[in-house]
Amino acid sequence: MLDFIYYPVSFILWCWHKVFGLVFGEANALSWILAIIFLTFTVRGIMFKPFVNQVRSMKKMQDFAPEMKKVQKKYANDRARQAQEMQKLQKEHGVNPLGSCLPMLLQIPVFIGLNHVLRMFTVNPVHPGMPKTENYFFSQAGVDSYVHAKLFGVNLGEAIYNGVSVVSGAQATSGFHWHVAPVAIPLMIVASIATHLTARHSVARQNPDSATPQTAMMNKLTMYIFPLGVLVFGALFPLGLLFYWLANNGWTLMQQRLVYTKIDKEEEAKKAEAIEKRTALGPKPGQKPAVGQKPVQQKKTQRNAGQPSKVAKAGSAHGFAQSGSTAKNGTQDSGTDAEKTKNGTAIPSLDTDSTKKSGRKRR
Repeated sequence: MLDFIYYPVSFILWCWHKVFGLVFGEANALSWILAIIFLTFTVRGIMFKPFVNQVRSMKKMQDFAPEMKKVQKKYANDRARQAQEMQKLQKEHGVNPLGSCLPMLLQIPVFIGLNHVLRMFTVNPVHPGMPKTENYFFSQAGVDSYVHAKLFGVNLGEAIYNGVSVVSGAQATSGFHWHVAPVAIPLMIVASIATHLTARHSVARQNPDSATPQTAMMNKLTMYIFPLGVLVFGALFPLGLLFYWLANNGWTLMQQRLVYTKIDKEEEAKKAEAIEKRTALGPKPGQKPAVGQKPVQQKKTQRNAGQPSKVAKAGSAHGFAQSGSTAKNGTQDSGTDAEKTKNGTAIPSLDTDSTKKSGRKRR
């Protein structure tokens, strides 16, 4: 029913097994372990671009999380309007909530496909009890090499417990296999720790302003419940699948560090560029303002600052004309010798009204 998943997974595994089989031998367990690990790397390499989009989408969602909280608070009693406004807000910011889930969803078929392919090396659903002659892309020789490949005396397709058809592939020999525990338990512990570190590194990147009760609950699930689930339910997984889980988490941890470092550098470069633009647009000291830019107003300085103003002596021919009004701040008025013209004849004017008023106040 899921052959569209099983055949691609088995083909990638077959290719890598052929590569490492030329080096270590096809029946060597190391060839199969490396083939499973590089199958994981191949799939994760294909999903690298969606992962980067996932990180960027999560970053955008955290940036406008305060606006989302405002919308939720404003339309708390109107769920339909709240959903409409949330969709509008996500569209404006170019955020797709499903984008952050896509890489995780794509890994599920690979996990199911690899589990099934590894189980089917030893299970013959068509002729129960009879040896397998082929397994998807693997021929009789490939099946035999996998069956005889053992790690510390344990076959890679064996698990601590076989009995759940979903993960065991309806294997006939159900029950506990304690001889697998010494090899499987260390792998389960390391895989659990790797799962915790991966989740912890991702949670540390979250914006505290975007924290909600839902995100806090999800963080606890990913940091503690999921690693505990790997430690407990890892007893149901064959050794080959534990190697897949370990390689997958190792890749994720390395990928997160690389992508997050790259995004941090991009953010710093954008901030530096914005600061540089603001500095370039601003006028330099002593530079005339650009067209359309308001000039900077400077305080008026007194002409010949620091020198006492000249006062005409009493009786001087220009004494009356120079006794102009003095402003309250101690500066002199300018232009008191304005002339009036009447019938073309220039008549020297006396002090203006403002001069007279200021003169009265001075007396």
